[in-house]
Amino acid sequence: MERSQGQLLAGMLDAAENAAPVEAVEAVTRELAAELSALSVSFLIADLSGRALVRLTHVHTGAFGGGRRSGDEAATVLPFDGGPAEQALRTQTVQVLGPAGGWTVLAPVTDRGEAIGLLEMVLPDEPQERTLRDIARTAHALAFVVIANRRHTDLFEWGQRTTSFTLSAEVQRRLLPSAFTCEASAFTLSGWLEPAASIGGDTFDYSLGRDVLHFSVTDAMGHGVASALTATLGVGSLRNSRRRGAGLVEQAATANIALAQNAVVPGAYVTAILGSLDLRTGVCTMLNAGHVAPLLVRDGNARELTLPGNFPLGMFTEADYRPAEISLEPGDRLVVVTDGMREREAAGLDLAARLRQMTELHPREAVRSLADAVLEIAGPVLNDDATLLMIDWHDLHVEGRRSSSGAEQARTSPPLPR
Repeated sequence: MERSQGQLLAGMLDAAENAAPVEAVEAVTRELAAELSALSVSFLIADLSGRALVRLTHVHTGAFGGGRRSGDEAATVLPFDGGPAEQALRTQTVQVLGPAGGWTVLAPVTDRGEAIGLLEMVLPDEPQERTLRDIARTAHALAFVVIANRRHTDLFEWGQRTTSFTLSAEVQRRLLPSAFTCEASAFTLSGWLEPAASIGGDTFDYSLGRDVLHFSVTDAMGHGVASALTATLGVGSLRNSRRRGAGLVEQAATANIALAQNAVVPGAYVTAILGSLDLRTGVCTMLNAGHVAPLLVRDGNARELTLPGNFPLGMFTEADYRPAEISLEPGDRLVVVTDGMREREAAGLDLAARLRQMTELHPREAVRSLADAVLEIAGPVLNDDATLLMIDWHDLHVEGRRSSSGAEQARTSPPLPR
């Protein structure tokens, strides 16, 4: 007798919990394969570059002919080519292919808009609409299995890294939020960091309270390990103050003193945009500490926001800091970048024009498209980190979020222009 969706999800959770963290996803996919009589079931994790999927498999020595190996773990990179897998991930829609060798279903594995990967399932018969809905919900549940188990193992992180990390890149990655995208009823947020050949000390961060969204973008002076350590001190101070309930001025003042007194490199400083968005009113308070100006996209037009000038964090111990407020309107898009998006070779990118062209793109895809544009102009290897944080304001905080299988219903992105 076919089990209900609730029974299937319960069986998945039991299988995940009873397995070791490195085997949890395989245990869940075996459960799915048995339930749906699937010919095969696989999980493809999104590569950290945002430009490929990675198939993780456990193989015996000598049984794997390509890709990367770490002991018995193997990772095969599947670069995006504009095909169904890329479209499934980027548009957050289930794709069905067939019937050669069975019917292949590609379902996004997503949580709050964060595209974790794809569930790939090959079925012997053409799936009915109900089956596709069940697969989509199951893929959403698989997102939580991945999130819960990657805390305990390096397997998923190893699989996502198609290029090796330097020490400074490792330090920098630990400063970034665990999810680059967050969807809520009032806003949608996405961040992206395109690293330089020698890490430039960029970070972005956010934290969601009951009625407020905290965010920051920072850029530490210099490159390499020293820059990463300076960024660590700055971000650590900002997070510590924020978690104590401090406002933006106190956060900036505390980080300023912490950097001035403790920076590994004497005289090191951090530029920053600190922000606090009231989700009840749309009033966004921002503080600019020596950083490039943020941009506001409203009614298809992009303009720089003029904020009070302040010294970078750590430059002068006695510095004072002044914030400013801006009232967001429904449909507004706030964009914060680092100088790696505006200066040197990247200055050839008309950022305002690009932002006008992509108002319909989900922020998750817009930031990646902008990163691709910077690489085309200033790459293939960047001289400075290029970082973006994008926030779309919906003004629906009092309403419940409308989502389907972990992604917004109303903000499904069209395919990216290629």
